[in-house]
Amino acid sequence: MTPAPFHAALADGPPGAVAVWVQSGAARIRLAWWKAGSKGTVLLLPGRTECIEKYGRAAADLTARGYSVITIDWRGQGLADRSLPDRLMGHVGDFAEYQQDLDALVAEARRADLPEPFHMIAHSMGGCIGLRGLMRGVPVRSAVFSAPMFGISMAAWLRPVAVLVGALSAPLGLGARYAPTTGPQSYLQQVPFHGNVLTSDREMWDYMLGQVREVPELALGGPSIAWLHAAMQECAALSVQPAPDLPAICALGTAEKVVDVAPIHLRMAGWAKGQLDLYPGAEHEIMMEGPAVRARFFDRAVALFDANR
Repeated sequence: MTPAPFHAALADGPPGAVAVWVQSGAARIRLAWWKAGSKGTVLLLPGRTECIEKYGRAAADLTARGYSVITIDWRGQGLADRSLPDRLMGHVGDFAEYQQDLDALVAEARRADLPEPFHMIAHSMGGCIGLRGLMRGVPVRSAVFSAPMFGISMAAWLRPVAVLVGALSAPLGLGARYAPTTGPQSYLQQVPFHGNVLTSDREMWDYMLGQVREVPELALGGPSIAWLHAAMQECAALSVQPAPDLPAICALGTAEKVVDVAPIHLRMAGWAKGQLDLYPGAEHEIMMEGPAVRARFFDRAVALFDANR
């Protein structure tokens, strides 16, 4: 185990965080965990652009309810290795790379002797990664999704362009360019609070913005064309697979504007042990909404975990 940096003040989480570097294939990634009680451990899978520190408050909510937590900087974001010279471009060539990272997270949870059983909370891109992990048999008893990326949201006119550009990106050497309409700017630093598509809670917005302002190395801009192509391929591949045979809740705000909601409704309608839980007026970041929304989310997640220990 090699200790890794962790910005505790920015995370505003529970005491006792342990952050480590681990190797995942060719990439060095960062993991952090908080141990609490013996009820079990939540594998917390962040979305694109996110970092471990962003989930400090979520860790506090979960440890207060008796669950240990382990979370991750996926390759290409946070303080994990970034494979391109432009560190602000989010990039992978294949979503299978994220499965290596997920396996490394599970291995670290066991090496650190975090209590089992394991459960999952997966947000946005983490929902896509987590769903593939469940289909592969990642050892969790139950799962909670937050606005999962089961489909890529984009304007209708842009979708055929994205498909064509993605297919041509490798032979034309375009994979390491920014996806159409995106650039190196961090969304949090690019737009004002009013009109943002992440949260309706000003205090949580300031919490997230403060992290990338204080530690610019945590910031990430738009995705590469290769990332977008890989994401579209993975979402399409997952859409034709049956739902995993385990209990799941999918939390979705009715003001969602980041991910495509149609595949979420379709997936949850066909999930025998799944439930779609709608949050009126909530934006994309349900775990970063106001106190009442966050309390509802974590109370319902833990009720599911408790019922499947």
